[in-house]
Amino acid sequence: MTKRVMILATDGFEQSELMKPKANLENAGIETEVVSLESGEIKGWQDKDWGESVAVDKRVDEVSSCEGYDALLLPGGQMNPDILRMNERAVAIVREFGMANKPIAAICHAPWLLAEAGLIDGKTVTGWPSIRTDLKNAGANVVDEEAAVDGNLVTSRNPDDIPAFSKALIEMLGESVDKRELETA
Repeated sequence: MTKRVMILATDGFEQSELMKPKANLENAGIETEVVSLESGEIKGWQDKDWGESVAVDKRVDEVSSCEGYDALLLPGGQMNPDILRMNERAVAIVREFGMANKPIAAICHAPWLLAEAGLIDGKTVTGWPSIRTDLKNAGANVVDEEAAVDGNLVTSRNPDDIPAFSKALIEMLGESVDKRELETA
């Protein structure tokens, strides 16, 4: 049976942190579905300006639970997770994946959502340098590694970590992949 990953994002997601892991998952035979706050499209952020848009498959209010999904992918970018952590349903979705012990992969600023959902107390995680104090304050053991794996959580620091980040999530889903074949930032 094909594995299925929810990608939870909104406007301002870091372009490479959604597009590259999405492509890596799909190249490994894993389906992806973009879930956002509104229907239509969401716009990425690339370098210092708006990037490409991505079609939204479902709105957060159309997702009743994490059933039907094998994992959750949270791309970063400063705006995207900051907006999502202010939405009760988005935070509830993250919490549901955590409570179901399903893999959750969060990169860059996206571990903010893990903190907001109360999922990192006592866990080893990483993230963008400016959020590390927030992660520590939420009870996490913060490390500086390209992919920190602790239980069902995979966290990474920045776009340069996308191959290790993608590989860790793909392997959590029971698939194998050569890191050299993965798309990079």
